[in-house]
Amino acid sequence: MEPDPQILLALVRQRMPFGKYKGQLLCDLPVHYLEWFQREGFPDGKLGMQLATLYEIKINGLGEILYKLKKMK
Repeated sequence: MEPDPQILLALVRQRMPFGKYKGQLLCDLPVHYLEWFQREGFPDGKLGMQLATLYEIKINGLGEILYKLKKMK
C-alpha cells in the first residue's frame, strides 16, 4: 500500500481546532502535547489519526519531511 501524500499535506495545512494550541498548524504542535494525547488517547476520527501520525513522525525524528512540505505549500 502506497502512503497517501494528502495525509502529510494536511498536517502542514490544517490548524488545531481546540485546546491550548487552537489555531496552530498541526505540524507545529509541540511533541509534549502529542505525547499527552498518546497517553490520554487521541480524539476519534480524522483528527485523531492525524495527531497519531504526527506523533509517530516527530518521535521517530522525521520532522524534516514536514518542514520541507511546509515550505512548499
